[in-house]
Amino acid sequence: MNLVIKAFVVMLATAGVPALAQNYPTKPVRMILAFPPGSSTDIVGRLYTQKLSEYWGQTVLADNRGGAGGSIAGAIAAKAAADGYTFLIHSSGHAVNPSLYSQLPYDTLKDFVDVAPLVEQPLVLVTNPSSAFKSTADLIARAKAKPGSINFASAGVGSGTHFGLEKLKLAAAIDMTHVTYKGSGEVLIDVIAGRVDFYLSPISAGLSHIQSGKLRALAVSTAKRNPSLPNVPTIAESGVPGFEFSLWFGVWAPTGVPAAIINKVAADIVRAGENPEMRAKLVGLGNDTMKMTPAQFAKFVREEMKDYARIVKAAGIKPL
Repeated sequence: MNLVIKAFVVMLATAGVPALAQNYPTKPVRMILAFPPGSSTDIVGRLYTQKLSEYWGQTVLADNRGGAGGSIAGAIAAKAAADGYTFLIHSSGHAVNPSLYSQLPYDTLKDFVDVAPLVEQPLVLVTNPSSAFKSTADLIARAKAKPGSINFASAGVGSGTHFGLEKLKLAAAIDMTHVTYKGSGEVLIDVIAGRVDFYLSPISAGLSHIQSGKLRALAVSTAKRNPSLPNVPTIAESGVPGFEFSLWFGVWAPTGVPAAIINKVAADIVRAGENPEMRAKLVGLGNDTMKMTPAQFAKFVREEMKDYARIVKAAGIKPL
């Protein structure tokens, strides 16, 4: 009899989950952005939060909490109530951080549920237009002749821009001085002003400055040229054969959010990426939309974590 009662209770508890997801959300949703305003995570994230707000008829708050390679935002999201009203929007840095930080304020695999990827995009090697560096080959030649003499910025330790830098250093066998910032917005101001030599800028953050002539684009990090910058060669074409790196973005929830809600949010993210108007905006910023189920995204994240760990070890990077 006890077993029958227990089974009935479980049935009643789970019967309401689909209805919960169907009516979700019934109040504002908070999306914590792992980097500051003006960063690629912010630009991409806000496009999605705006579209989801339209779909849901509820405010979707984009809450920027930059710093520490996105781990500050991660810590806030991990401790949030698992009710489906708080999510984390992060870059591929979320999969890098476990290899770069010896003590994260959360467990990347245990404290989060992988919801969905958003987009992937190339990084663009940029410098000040008045710089003496006219090509990637110029950068490599100077770095080899005078190791450490070139200042190379990133949007923070653990960010995709940091990892792209480390991969470039490893692939080209060069050494450069790493200067960290809290996000792309801050970096680009200093590159434009000539206070730092180079940056592997996410294309969504740097494209308008490149098009206006405020930045000189030397190369893109992906295997193929980007349609938004058809005349800019790849890094692989520019003296580093086989080099390939892309920045991707995704959404995570604190562990414990009902699967029905996770699946609904994931489906609406895919729907947003396939919306013609939304897709045009994303592609115009150099992005390619990504489409995965939560299970596929979880597998992808774990594979990325393994790859990043191997490269961190090969580059001799000591965890912070």
